[in-house]
Amino acid sequence: MEDKKVLLSIKDLQVKFRVRGKRLTAIRGVSLDIYENESIAIVGESGSGKSVFTKTFAGMLDSNGYIDNGSILFNDEELSDTVVRKNAVSGKMVGYALSKLNAYSQYELGADIYREMEALKAERSEREKVSKEQGEASDRAIAELGVRKTEAFNLKQTLDPKTDKAKIKELSRSIKDMEQEIKKLLKDRAAMELEASRKVKEDTAYTSKYDAKMSELKAKYDAAVKGSISEETRKRNEILAKEVYLSIGRYSFLKRAQLLTMLLSALKKAMIAGVDLSDDTQRNIVFDKVAFRVKYLDETADRFHGTCVLNLANVKYAKDWYQIRGKKIATVFQDPMTSLNPIITIGKQITSIIMKHQDVTEAQARAQALDLMKKVGIPNAEARFDDYPFQYSGGMRQRIVIAIALSCQPKILICDEPTTALDVTIQAQILKLLKDLQKEFDYTIVFITHDLGVVANIADRVAVVYAGQIIELASVDEIFYDPRHPYTWALLSSMPQLAEKNTKLYSITGTPPSLYNKVVGDAFAPRNPYCMKIDTLKEPPMFKVTDTHYAKTWLLDPRSPKIEKPEAIQNIHEKLLKAFNI
Repeated sequence: MEDKKVLLSIKDLQVKFRVRGKRLTAIRGVSLDIYENESIAIVGESGSGKSVFTKTFAGMLDSNGYIDNGSILFNDEELSDTVVRKNAVSGKMVGYALSKLNAYSQYELGADIYREMEALKAERSEREKVSKEQGEASDRAIAELGVRKTEAFNLKQTLDPKTDKAKIKELSRSIKDMEQEIKKLLKDRAAMELEASRKVKEDTAYTSKYDAKMSELKAKYDAAVKGSISEETRKRNEILAKEVYLSIGRYSFLKRAQLLTMLLSALKKAMIAGVDLSDDTQRNIVFDKVAFRVKYLDETADRFHGTCVLNLANVKYAKDWYQIRGKKIATVFQDPMTSLNPIITIGKQITSIIMKHQDVTEAQARAQALDLMKKVGIPNAEARFDDYPFQYSGGMRQRIVIAIALSCQPKILICDEPTTALDVTIQAQILKLLKDLQKEFDYTIVFITHDLGVVANIADRVAVVYAGQIIELASVDEIFYDPRHPYTWALLSSMPQLAEKNTKLYSITGTPPSLYNKVVGDAFAPRNPYCMKIDTLKEPPMFKVTDTHYAKTWLLDPRSPKIEKPEAIQNIHEKLLKAFNI
């Protein structure tokens, strides 16, 4: 995939939900590059995080969900190009920003001294903590109890509630006792830190020396920030002021004023801390706290021109999403009847989307809509244009949803299990339609499914998701013929096509871990028949198998025992050929 353009780059994404006073971590540090014109399948059990992961691309998280960490960089030249008008208002805002930035730049003159003051504070804070030996002993005791608790919990997860009631009860009691012991150790640790802090305060020699040094540094700092800033700094601030306005100029006046205050506050804090604002990376970090940064390119008499790296994780306002959702990233959902309005005609629903995102007349929108209906295989489109959704079959309704999604020619088409509610024949037709249209419209397909048969039909690459993480990423051939993660083995073994007559269909035992709590070790460990002790203690890294194949399992560590994949999926190619009488 190296020769392909990266369209969407996800790095260290973490998504959380507020649920009944708790925090549920649905996506846990996911990184993935999605390429232009590819088909990538996101595979996993229900509740694994597939849909949540893709909803972040289009700003469709539920109201209680939020991106806690990470970035989603969307590489789109049209959206990254930014132009804002120059007028009296822009002139005043740029001038105001420049005057503030020049004033704040005084703090940069004392940044070195400020860092000395912060280091002195940190040194005192360190002295107020328990000794290294005491801290290590306390941490070790808490960690050991944590390991024992995790092992007991994982063992409990593997037991049968019907036949192992006594053992489950014993383990539950043991887990509770260990939780109480951990609480006691934490309480003792807090008491030790309180005592250490008291001792520092009573050490008059140290406190006098500390106060004297801090007073000296404060005097130096006050003198330093009264100096004059350089001409070079003033020129940087001129560009910075224009970038501030480029980043906020697309909003209403009140929103601009609000964002201006927030951005200037963030820049002030950065200058006080001595952040190098001449560095693009550092400047992006500061801007990302408020809005994505637009880099200044040039200007004319009537406009400012810039370009931005669009981080979808930082898109906070509906006006920005209007430019992305539907126009650049579209979604086809599982049930077309929940996507279509039952009291509005099919034609009206397609034309309204076209007119919303494109500068066309109603007649032009109708012509485009009819053309799309024909392309997705609606027979006699002119006659069916004014029909209502209930007058269409399930397969035809799904074709209409696809037509709506493609009406603005998006770069990315997210298909969230669009064939689940359809029969096998219609499913095959829809999959073929998506692939055929991809050749014409040059879009990227992100296909969410739990059906590995669908994966084989449509995907170039496959990302296997479990408990909010990608645990295996590979080409479709590598996933089917050379899988490396035990969870992928289990998914493949569960395929009905591999079941033999008079045998029980394979199923994965146990349940996924609760994502309300921190997952220790490999999330799949309690359900993994090949589980090693390290799986219960430490999260595995993503191991490289080939240039296109990665798997997150300790089985790929050179020190691990060599384990063959299950017999059910050995020679899977021949078994599938036999199953389908090919």
